[in-house]
Amino acid sequence: MRIDFRKIIGLCLIFFIPVFAWGQTKTVTGIVKDALGETIIGASIVEVGTTNGTVTGMDGSFSLRVAENATLNISYVGFVTQAVSVRGKTALTITMEEDMQSIEEVVVVGYGTARKADISGAIASADARIIQEIPAVDASAALQGRMPGIEILQTGTSPGSSMQIRIRGERSLNADNNPLIVVDGIPFNGSLSDISPNDIKTVDILKDASSTAIYGSRGANGVILITTNRGSLGQAPAVNYSGYYGVKNVLKRYNVYNGPEFVAFHDASLKAATYPYSTLQQEVISSGNYTDWQDLFYQPGHVTNHELSVSSGSQRGAYSFSGGYFNETAVIPLQEYTRFTLRTTIDQEIGKYVKVGLTTNTTFGVGDNLGWSPMGDILTNMTPISPSHNADGSIVTFPLDGTIDATFVNPLYTLETENARAEQSKRIATFNSLYGEVKLYDGLTYRLNLGLSYSQENYGVFSNGADFPGNPPSVSSATVRNTQWQQWTVENLLYYNKVFAEKHRLNATAMYSAEQSQFQRSSMQATDIAADYLLYYNLSMANGDKNINSGANNQNFWQRGLQSFMARVQYSYDDRYMLTATFRSDGSSVLSPGKKWHSYPAFSLGWNANRESFMKDIEAISQLKLRLGYGQTSNQAVSPYQTLGGLSMAYYNYGPGNTGQYGYYVSNLPNSGLGWEYTQNYNFGIDYNILHGRISGYLDIYLQKTSDLLLSVNLPSSSGVSSPIMQNVGSTENRGLEFAISGQIVKPPTAGDFSFDADFNIYFNRNKITALASGEERNIGNGWFVGYPINVMYDYVHSGIWQLGEEEEAAKYGYRPGQIKVADLDNSGTITADGDREIVGTFEPDFAGGLTLRFGYRHFDFSAISYFRAGGNLMSMRHYDYNITHTGRRNSTKVDYWTPTNPVNKYPQPGNQSGETIDFDTTLRYFDATFLKIRTLSFGYTFRKNILNHVGARSARLYLTCQNPFPALFSPYVNEGAGIDPEPTQYSTTANLERQLWVGFGTPVSRNFLVGLNVGF
Repeated sequence: MRIDFRKIIGLCLIFFIPVFAWGQTKTVTGIVKDALGETIIGASIVEVGTTNGTVTGMDGSFSLRVAENATLNISYVGFVTQAVSVRGKTALTITMEEDMQSIEEVVVVGYGTARKADISGAIASADARIIQEIPAVDASAALQGRMPGIEILQTGTSPGSSMQIRIRGERSLNADNNPLIVVDGIPFNGSLSDISPNDIKTVDILKDASSTAIYGSRGANGVILITTNRGSLGQAPAVNYSGYYGVKNVLKRYNVYNGPEFVAFHDASLKAATYPYSTLQQEVISSGNYTDWQDLFYQPGHVTNHELSVSSGSQRGAYSFSGGYFNETAVIPLQEYTRFTLRTTIDQEIGKYVKVGLTTNTTFGVGDNLGWSPMGDILTNMTPISPSHNADGSIVTFPLDGTIDATFVNPLYTLETENARAEQSKRIATFNSLYGEVKLYDGLTYRLNLGLSYSQENYGVFSNGADFPGNPPSVSSATVRNTQWQQWTVENLLYYNKVFAEKHRLNATAMYSAEQSQFQRSSMQATDIAADYLLYYNLSMANGDKNINSGANNQNFWQRGLQSFMARVQYSYDDRYMLTATFRSDGSSVLSPGKKWHSYPAFSLGWNANRESFMKDIEAISQLKLRLGYGQTSNQAVSPYQTLGGLSMAYYNYGPGNTGQYGYYVSNLPNSGLGWEYTQNYNFGIDYNILHGRISGYLDIYLQKTSDLLLSVNLPSSSGVSSPIMQNVGSTENRGLEFAISGQIVKPPTAGDFSFDADFNIYFNRNKITALASGEERNIGNGWFVGYPINVMYDYVHSGIWQLGEEEEAAKYGYRPGQIKVADLDNSGTITADGDREIVGTFEPDFAGGLTLRFGYRHFDFSAISYFRAGGNLMSMRHYDYNITHTGRRNSTKVDYWTPTNPVNKYPQPGNQSGETIDFDTTLRYFDATFLKIRTLSFGYTFRKNILNHVGARSARLYLTCQNPFPALFSPYVNEGAGIDPEPTQYSTTANLERQLWVGFGTPVSRNFLVGLNVGF
């Protein structure tokens, strides 16, 4: 056999190559620190151009064998990445700087990001620090009062309650006013409570049309852009835990009569003889053992939250995983909300030109008895002179036995009786997005976004009937309701980014998108359930009626779609002059043929005046930017099929054997002319940064004019159709001012010295209706009046109480001393609904805002966050209910009522009415809505690195937080004892006014004490 020595020599050379290479490498050691000199654990050290790397150890040190003249990339989350040459070096000491500048300079603008210096629209931003300063289940609660022009109001006080968000006021009368939520670039049809606040990196809110036009009709009411946490390329593995536990106690009790006060109230009533004390009540009065129903119900609640996340990255890919658990119980029994979240993100580069990614967020929430509250029972239905328990400790089932209200059941019955009541909602929602990016050419990139979302809610409620008064008593009942929602979104995007001649910066975006949503709901009800323990799980075993509930809230199905084209160009010259121009065209399936498509433009201009030559010598001004924008947006947020007309079913008593038959009638007329609702938006703004960054902020002035309102118009009875028809009529206007300022009041001379920072914002919005249908000036049924805000109070004018000595004048109007006096506005000598009612208030505040103070010293920090509203009015449901409790039959809101010896001028004499209700009682429910609330006081300690090294942690902070430490300050409503909190708790139950938020019999506001820990490994 012939031996090929050339191959043998070649093979030997291959084996010796590593030996030669070893001779050209060296071992480099080093330590990585932050600006305070503390070592950084887990910093990534990578040799440039290779996959050779390591991470710093527990003491911040590293050791790595690299090429003789290598360059190292040192990176860590929150710090500026550094490139360090090892030429001629074997030992390194590296100090990393916090990456604050990049956070300030980059803003999410929709379908991409932009440098803050290039922004010419109205955008408000908040980062993770601001969001996490207030521990909450919902990020909107943490943002309340933090950004001007963003009004966030609670809609309930039970655990897990959602918030109402309005950006620069309300525009539409019947269509939707909610902003669009976009998460990681994909429209999100869930609520902010579906996203854990700890998963949020930044929130950017687009407020003017020049910013929102890129989202077309979906952005008509503003856009909330949420960017979530993801892994980073080259990031060393990191594990983070964030959790807190807190106890809740009632902040303030409702002000109702105690035992002796109720006796005096009852005896002062002119109907005291009509409603005499029962035997049970006489025994309580004699013994003096009065019942405090609030004391019997209130209990300590708790709130806890735990989040765990893992993230890492290589040179080509990154990932993150997070999971969370939240649980909250109320300060009244049975109410509880639990939420589980699971989130995954994956980003992967494939070669030099392709990148793909996945985001999936799944939420599972369980709410128990959130629709039940005993507050109405314990505050008004019961009395303090009615016993709650018998001598043997058992409850008195009917505390009002022997009175006209004998059938009212003890509210404790629900707590102490098994299966007396059960209510539960279970909701699972999954929001998923995938993307792929391809670099086509220098500066040119194609991106495909695909969003797939699904949610389902199962709701059930059961009552054994005993807690509902009636004669005969009610039987048990149960209801089940199932809701499904699904959506897909496809977006094709083309980006072009290029800098020409170092001064011309061009950013162009083009898009085609399509989306479709589908909604389905069904509901059933049954009575006389065979056994209480069946609850709502098997309605087929009911002995009574079994009904399929009718109505859109119970039976519904719809499908809607949207197609869109968009183009945007952003241009800046020399970082001085900026132009953004956007063109959008939308086609909606819910509008009439021939009206489905609409195209509209938007543009904005910006001028960085501080970069002009005449400003360069003014060192105190580091930024002075003027912004001017105009744009048009449109709204198509009406229910599907409103253009088609509809039929409803009715039962007619005829047919063979009089068995009856179902028939159908026209309930909605078809509408061939329903089109878009338009809003023209003008915005002028100033951004400023002075004293070398110690003071910064912005001022915006805006005007919004909305026309062709999607308005529900009533038809004459002669049409034969009872339901109104949706038409494009009427107009509204919003104008306002927003101001924000952040200041470094005390700048620490060196790191760790005392520091004091403050953020303050204030804003106002003036909203009014400028036209209604057919030229009418007012629509009393819906509460709409030309020249006034959308949400107003229209009522009689409370002029006091008829006093002694005014008998003759009072008699002219049919009243007597002790009763409510209202103004005779038309001087007709009679009080009429048509002539003597006017607008007596508005829900719109004169101004609102917030103040945040932060203090730091060494490793300690303290913050105080407040929120305020000034002016405007609120409506108190509790005082509206005074209408049915003024007789002395039952307990009532404690008021200073009129008697001959106590001639006050606000509340009437108890029982001074011929019937059971008070004339003009609605005039008692209006109050000044001014208040200042300290949202949180928080004290924290960040552990030193030398302590953390012993447990292997990278960072750790322990904090104590008190939420709602004090009742609302400067609140006439609270200070008068009229209520416990001026913030709304429910939507109105009055027909046609369901959009208005009232203060009602909600779960009491709680003072929460929390202890929390954030740890990073």
